[in-house]
Amino acid sequence: MAWRGALSKNLQELRIHLCQTGKGSQGARDFVLSSYQELKKANPTFPILVRECSGVEAKLIARYDYGVEEAVKVDGLSKADITKQLEALVKKGESMPRSAESEGKL
Repeated sequence: MAWRGALSKNLQELRIHLCQTGKGSQGARDFVLSSYQELKKANPTFPILVRECSGVEAKLIARYDYGVEEAVKVDGLSKADITKQLEALVKKGESMPRSAESEGKL
């Protein structure tokens, strides 16, 4: 699970949108409850934003350098499937262009 430590290296920000009570967001709620602390421990300064709104469709939004964002719908997915989706977003960040600032050159 080395990708968890690469979260802050490959992404600029992670947003998780979910509904507090909706069935489609159950997997997202489970993911946040079980994985948030582990992700923050591995990436203490990395912004992980959990946004709750009634009736919203669950999704992960990854922000890369240069303001590039990718959203993945996770409504109805299990915690394990959401973890796989996040891993794919982190791995995609390996091939994304990086600013000098994010590479620590400034």
